[in-house]
Amino acid sequence: MKINRVIGCLIISDILILSAFGLILPIFAIFVKERVAGGSILAAGIASSIYLLTKSIVQLPLSLYVDTKRKKLSFILFGTFLVVLVPLIYAFSPNIKFIFAAQFIYGVGAATLYPAWLALFTMNVDRKHRGFEWSLWSTGVGLGTAMAAYVGARLVGVIGFKNLFFVVSGMSFIGMLVLFLISKKNLGDVQKVGKIFLSKTNKR
Repeated sequence: MKINRVIGCLIISDILILSAFGLILPIFAIFVKERVAGGSILAAGIASSIYLLTKSIVQLPLSLYVDTKRKKLSFILFGTFLVVLVPLIYAFSPNIKFIFAAQFIYGVGAATLYPAWLALFTMNVDRKHRGFEWSLWSTGVGLGTAMAAYVGARLVGVIGFKNLFFVVSGMSFIGMLVLFLISKKNLGDVQKVGKIFLSKTNKR
């Protein structure tokens, strides 16, 4: 079975980005508590809440706006760019306020990225293999994140927190570059297929 370029690029990009942030998962609270001025376990919990609340609040209204726009890849790229910045802010944060700001940016980036990502993925999924292609994404992300959690915990003891954040940002940046492999022709072909499908649906 052949997977079209848009689906392939979206899957590879997401695996790279989510696996990169998976490197941080087991050590984020430790970093905040031990390496950030004003940090504590409570502050790490607040930081996580800032990300989740920002993402949840911004995502729904923004998704309605994204649905009205054709250039969904632009939203994905902008959101990914914001996400790429987050580990760099971690690396140079002098106090907990910068961590909170990073989490807010992370939330806005994710809220911009994922409605457009999900829409574009859905538009391109093979109707005969919907379950397989969604499962391919889910499995890839799950395995990547699982391995990253272990590697991150081991790696931080070798290269330190700051260098680990550089690795995370670098992997995320590569994930963003993968998205540039999606050409206008790929997106144009999908829009043509979508119009044909909608016209057939309306005739029924």
